[in-house]
Amino acid sequence: MKDPAFYKENPWYRRDDVSFLCVWDVGENRETVLCETDTLIEAPNWSKDGRSLYVNRNGRIVRYDLASGEFEEIPSDYADACNNDHVLSPDGKRIAVSHNTREDGQSRVYTLPISGGVPRLITPLAPSYLHGWSPDGSTLCCCAERGGEYDVYAIPAEGGVETRLTDAPGLNDGPEYTADGGHIWFCSVRSGLMQAWRMRPDGSEQTQMTEDPDFNLWFPHISPDGRLVTLLAYRKEDLKPHEHLPHKRVELRLMDSDGGKMKTLARFFGGQGTINVNSWSPDSRRFAYVRYGIRGFTEKDLEAIAE
Repeated sequence: MKDPAFYKENPWYRRDDVSFLCVWDVGENRETVLCETDTLIEAPNWSKDGRSLYVNRNGRIVRYDLASGEFEEIPSDYADACNNDHVLSPDGKRIAVSHNTREDGQSRVYTLPISGGVPRLITPLAPSYLHGWSPDGSTLCCCAERGGEYDVYAIPAEGGVETRLTDAPGLNDGPEYTADGGHIWFCSVRSGLMQAWRMRPDGSEQTQMTEDPDFNLWFPHISPDGRLVTLLAYRKEDLKPHEHLPHKRVELRLMDSDGGKMKTLARFFGGQGTINVNSWSPDSRRFAYVRYGIRGFTEKDLEAIAE
């Protein structure tokens, strides 16, 4: 067994991770652990019929059936290096994935049927990291690096010319549409720390929605009913504003969508992979996430790694 110092110095070494797939019930204000696995899983999406969760595992997308508790791999042909940026289409018939293309190792966006199939390339330019699908099904939004800057881009869901929506210096990441299509929420370091922002789908009216002087707030996810937003909070002393590392002590937060009341729901060992993509249930009553451990390590060991 490696000692805690190894994981602290090598935060991206995740071969020993234990994953806990969890659901938070907003009404009952409590967590349910659906399963524990020695395999690294990340970034749950909730299916449109409410019966399944989709996560990435070992470069593939897998479906977790809520009734049986079983995992099923989605056949994706050559797309065998999917990362944790994936989204289901509004009608639930397709899934878009971010796959690290074998030729150059850079992430590009592809779509395929939800039951599996041969992926279709959507973003020839790279790197591109998918986060949102417009409610009318016509457009995807991504975080993409072009010319040394990471900004939010929109691109037709069938492929085509991309449109740059942000141009602020530094990282602009995690864009996703509200269910009514009126806004795109995203996170940006433009004010110093990573904070939640929103804008109109054409990039206008970019507005800061959070202002926490002590935490970097990542990946705002909007409930289908438009009332609530989940966020992942890192202590500012634990990493740089543009980093969202694994193996950190993080807070899972819930905020009113008008940028008002915010509360911390839970604190745990997690980070990268915990809640990278929207994971709300269709009825807005629950959302899914992943927290982590390391095989053979106690809570005290994890605290030492996360410091």
